[in-house]
Formats: sequence, C-alpha cells, structure tokens
Amino acid sequence: MNRTRIPEDVLSAAHARASARQARDWAEADRLRDLIEAAGWKVVDRGTDFALSPAHPPDLREDGRVRHGSSQSVPARFDDAPVGLASVVAVATDAPGDLERALAPLRDHAPDGTQIVIVGNDPAPDQVAALEALEALDPGGPGVATEVVWTSARLGHAAALNAGIRRAAAPVVVVLDTSIEPAGDVITPLVGALGDPAVAVAGPYGIVSDDLRRFREGSAGDVDAIEGYLLAFRRSDYADRGPLDERFVFYRNLDIWWSLVLRDGGEEGDHRRAVMVDGLPLVRHEHRGYASLPEAERERLSKRNFYRIIDRFGSRRDLLTAR
Repeated sequence: MNRTRIPEDVLSAAHARASARQARDWAEADRLRDLIEAAGWKVVDRGTDFALSPAHPPDLREDGRVRHGSSQSVPARFDDAPVGLASVVAVATDAPGDLERALAPLRDHAPDGTQIVIVGNDPAPDQVAALEALEALDPGGPGVATEVVWTSARLGHAAALNAGIRRAAAPVVVVLDTSIEPAGDVITPLVGALGDPAVAVAGPYGIVSDDLRRFREGSAGDVDAIEGYLLAFRRSDYADRGPLDERFVFYRNLDIWWSLVLRDGGEEGDHRRAVMVDGLPLVRHEHRGYASLPEAERERLSKRNFYRIIDRFGSRRDLLTAR
C-alpha cells in the first residue's frame, strides 16, 4: 500500500487546522489533528506552516504475504462470533529458540479449541525461517491452529500485542511471553478462572500494592494486577476497553496498566477481580527484553511507563484489594 501521496481529505484538514491555529481556535485545531491522526498521518507544526508524514510504516506485500506497518492495519475478528476455547498470543522477534521452547509444549498440551497467534515483529532472518516452518505445520492436533501475523517494521510491545489480539478468534485471550515454558496444560485453568464473571484478568504471577506506587508479589487468589508473562482476559473486554496503549513501547508496567483497565468499575466502584492462579505447570526463564538492556536504560523506560499508570490511576486507591 503506497502511503507517500497525501490524501486530499487529510491535506484539507491540515490546512483547516493551520487556519484554526492562526485564529487561536484550539479546540477546533485539536479536533482536526485527531481526524488527521485517525487517518494514519501525523502533523508537525512549523510556525504558521506544517508538515505531514505517515504515522506508521506502510504495509508491504511480498511473496503473497502482507507485512503490516501498524496494529490498526491488521484485520480484526471482533465482529465475528467467538469460536474455540482460547487464543494464545505471543510476540516473536530475534530468539527462535525461545519461541520453540514456549510453543512446542503448548501445542503438545493445549486443549482442543486453542488458537495460537504469533506476531512476527519484523523478525530477524533466523526467526523468519522458524515462523515459516510454523506456518507450514499441520494444525498440531484437533482444534489447535497456528497463525502468524507479520509486521513490516519493529513495533513497540503494546502495538505488537494489539496486532496479535486483533486476530484472536476465541472468547478468551491468553498473552504468553516466550520466556515461559509450559510443562502441561496452562490454558484450561486460566479459562476456568474467567468463568466467574466477576473475574476480569487471571494468571500465575500476581502483584499487590498499598499505594499504587510500589508493588510486591501476591499470593494465590485476589491480587491487584497480573504480570504479563502469562495473562488471560476476555476478548469482549478487549473490544470494549482496549486497545492497549501503544505508548508502552517497552514491556514493563503495561501489565499493571491493563489489569487496572480491565478491573475498573468506574464511579460506581463495582470493580472486578484479578485472580492469581497458583500451581500452573510451567517454567519461567530469563526475559530477553529485560536482560538485553543495561540497567539504567531498563529503569528509564520502566519509569516512563509507570508515569502512564500514575496519570490514569494514581488516585484510585479504591482499586486496591488491600482497601
């Protein structure tokens, strides 16, 4: 898809926005900027002039395969009736060994009706070969299907997950980090926990807080948030409350933000639960995204993400189980 030519409606909106800015009609200028961004473009002001550029890399078609430049360009299944039991979403980048370690036992132990969606996030060449081999596999057992979503550029963590979740066909979405190695069926217990309508999110790693500033490990049962290494929620809740905030380019703290979004009952205070499911058969390995960065850079990116939690939930002590 060629995105170099600026569409007439986008260009007209940009000129109208420039006029609104000159008239100091900031509300109208903001409205027009939102229209421009919704059309897939970004506007940069240069005094009284402006510049327009594509907000995302273009989609590319090569060898009969579409590589998506943004999560929004991935066709979504939310209007389709849910089928199956659960859709497992994993992101693959540069470590094919990690992907195989996570998916091989998952395919062996996953119950019927499990869909596996892998996001090939502008993968390295050896990861491309591994993903192409997965695409060529048989379904892997009754009702276990695998789909690969390819990107044309490296998306941030939240954007890559959004791309995969848009292809989820089942009523429950399970986000699986490739640092997790299932040693048995981890899907059925998570789906079972979400059988309670009061539960919004479930997983084996729960955390709690007294002040929404500092978090510590929780214990089985109710917690404040579920860590994103293995995290399950309803597809319908994602359609209603999502997508994930794509400003979370780094993975850390996105799981806290999303858990609170899913649980938030609004002003009425009828909050739903986050449940830590103990005893799942799995092994947790080193996280590549964490280990690959210097400590100072990890802390800088983590702090930036945590500010987004504070911006939205900093005063929401009502969401804490301790309260």
